Amino acid sequence: MADAATPIPTQITLHRGSRVLEVSFSDGCVFRLPCEYLRVCSPSAEVRGHGPGQEVLQAGKRDVGIEAIEPVGTYAVRLVFSDGHDTGLYSWDYLYELGRDQERLWQAYLERLHQAGASREPHAVPRALDAGMAGGRTSTWKKL
Repeated sequence: MADAATPIPTQITLHRGSRVLEVSFSDGCVFRLPCEYLRVCSPSAEVRGHGPGQEVLQAGKRDVGIEAIEPVGTYAVRLVFSDGHDTGLYSWDYLYELGRDQERLWQAYLERLHQAGASREPHAVPRALDAGMAGGRTSTWKKL
């Protein structure tokens, strides 16, 4: 559940061409979160593991996109990614944290990739068909 002190999204816009999720919050903050960033920071057990030290490094996700945004109650969204990943629930708190701490979290991710000798490039990872991402379309979800 969302922390009562955390602002809530007033609008979520998926920019398909640039593969960016733009999230506007009730406090006026607007964050532009790349799909790759959201995918590699997924709150799912598949990415985070089931405890400290069990995180699974996500490599080869540079070209991943978002195919769908599904509201979950009044506290989160489920993002469906073009590589088939769809098990993470992005709470309002977590989306806000990802926006607020984006630079630090992204740099930490890049460092983990470097240390593992891994890459953002999908060359070693089968690339999912992504026909829905063509054409630069934009989708918007707005809180009513």
